[in-house]
Amino acid sequence: MTNSVHPHGRHRAPLPPAQVPAAGPPPPRSHARPHHPTPQAAPAPPTPVGHRAAARSAKPAKQRDAFFDNAKYLAIVLVAMAHAWEPLTDHSRAAEALYMTVYTFHMPAFILISGYFSRSFDMRPDRLRRLVTGVAVPYVIFEVAYTLFKRWADDDPAQPISLLDPWYLTWFLVALFVWRLTVPLWKIVRWPLPLALAIAMLAVISPDIGDDLDLQRVLQFLPFFVLGLLMKPEHFQLVRRREVRILSVPLFAAAVLLAYWAAPRMTSVWFYRRDSAQELGVPWWVGIVMTLALFGCSVVLTACFFAWVPRRKMWFTVLGAGTLYGYLLHGFLAKGSRFWGWFENYEWLHKPLGEIFVTVVAGTVVTLLCTPPVQRMFRFAMEPRMEWAFKRDAAELARERTRFT
Repeated sequence: MTNSVHPHGRHRAPLPPAQVPAAGPPPPRSHARPHHPTPQAAPAPPTPVGHRAAARSAKPAKQRDAFFDNAKYLAIVLVAMAHAWEPLTDHSRAAEALYMTVYTFHMPAFILISGYFSRSFDMRPDRLRRLVTGVAVPYVIFEVAYTLFKRWADDDPAQPISLLDPWYLTWFLVALFVWRLTVPLWKIVRWPLPLALAIAMLAVISPDIGDDLDLQRVLQFLPFFVLGLLMKPEHFQLVRRREVRILSVPLFAAAVLLAYWAAPRMTSVWFYRRDSAQELGVPWWVGIVMTLALFGCSVVLTACFFAWVPRRKMWFTVLGAGTLYGYLLHGFLAKGSRFWGWFENYEWLHKPLGEIFVTVVAGTVVTLLCTPPVQRMFRFAMEPRMEWAFKRDAAELARERTRFT
């Protein structure tokens, strides 16, 4: 198994941006009811007795979008399947072609969704707290857990615990933390996507970046996050049109055929985006060409993927809220299968029926790991509350006092 990715993804994604009322002094209270209310008139302030009920009715629960939950679930299933295919690629050109095709778009799709739901991120204290508890703390917990697992399962007691060197899947949490902190910057620059692509191209020709915090991946995958920040709901409506769905079929077929041709001619390490061109033994300009070419192919196949994501609620829609659980937890089984030599000890897994079996098992396992019972069991690690660790600002205390008056 390679030190590959993914997301893929939620992830518990931030909710879409809410409209913030303009700052200013509150209007004076009036106990007289207006004789000629207009449709635009603000409702009268609630009485103290009914204040809490009115506050609850004034803030309806935000509904999750079934399309994005479906997309996140399907993307994480592809992540798990691709991890299961990796040991099969040495003996099967077809498996290598499918592996390369899926790797072209599954993490870009996950990252793009993460960017889309990060559009409202700012340095507001509650959002910073959520970034810490939902991204930074899980990173620390799973970095330690993966290291201890490798010491035990791979009989490697010398494996160090290092928060500066993400191991296996935890790189995505580091990347998400860095990307979200940079959201305010991308909102003020004039050409955010060209700038992000320029940074990615500079990264791929900079071997001195090193492995700290897996910055190569952070920078090389950055354009997909920025693209998600720039996306609007109408863009997703566009790729879900019938003609796009029809066109996506031959495009996917062409991508698989191209990958089948390229499988013996190129290394799939390019898709991991963790190495510079020089580290891959090619001239620097090849890194720039590959960065642009892979970005274009990834965007096209990601659009094709979104075209076939169901818009309505499905049986798996509820699992879209638990994709981070499936992503991080399935890594123990994916790595364990390599440490314990399952693919070497059972040759039948390399036969067509064995490859189908591996695919089904991977999809089933990650599906179970996204279910609500698993979310409840591991919420202490994925979404700890940790109120004890943070100060409460004056605005929050004022809101709390108002709520109970």
